[in-house]
Amino acid sequence: MWKSHGAMMADIIEGVKPTRMQLLEIRKKRKLAQNGHKLLSEKRDALIAEFFKIIDVRNSLRKKVEEELKDAFMDLIEAEMVMGRANVLDVARQMDPFGEVETTTMNIMGVLTPQMEIVENERGIEYGFLGTSAKLDQATVKFQKILDDIVKLAEVEGTIEDLAREIEKTKRRVNALEHIFIPRFKATEKYIELVLDEREREDFFRRKRIKSILAARGNA
Repeated sequence: MWKSHGAMMADIIEGVKPTRMQLLEIRKKRKLAQNGHKLLSEKRDALIAEFFKIIDVRNSLRKKVEEELKDAFMDLIEAEMVMGRANVLDVARQMDPFGEVETTTMNIMGVLTPQMEIVENERGIEYGFLGTSAKLDQATVKFQKILDDIVKLAEVEGTIEDLAREIEKTKRRVNALEHIFIPRFKATEKYIELVLDEREREDFFRRKRIKSILAARGNA
């Protein structure tokens, strides 16, 4: 909840020393806050634009993976119909695990996002052809190819999550500067200016009064 102007002024008056030195310091902080607000707003907008670009990539890649998986599973189902589920499972157990996923990071406007790649994914069929089906061979090859896209999809999903967190964090900072710090600096600046102006008027009238008194005594 943002504070009302009256509540903010009450907070400002307490503990503020209305001096010219303090006024200069507040003006400096206000300008820094305004510059920071401008930069963070530009960063937020750029991150949002990048976020939606990657959302489009994710949606396209997800559709591709879903279609590839559907096609590969159809071949697998046909292989099970020909060979039997138990025999397909026996063949699957004979195959070695795939290489590990290698992860690095990429910097997108100050946000470290994941980069993922399967190491040694170029593999052929590793089981004997005796007692197997051509459909199993097709399914095996298709699933191997899909792995790269699945890992890429995971990478893109991770990037989306990282960007979303950074966007939310940047938005909070922009809002804090816009609704709390900049108004507070402006209100403090205005308060000090009012106090200093009032002091100048008082000094002016005081000097004028003293001058009148001295002039009256001189004429007496």
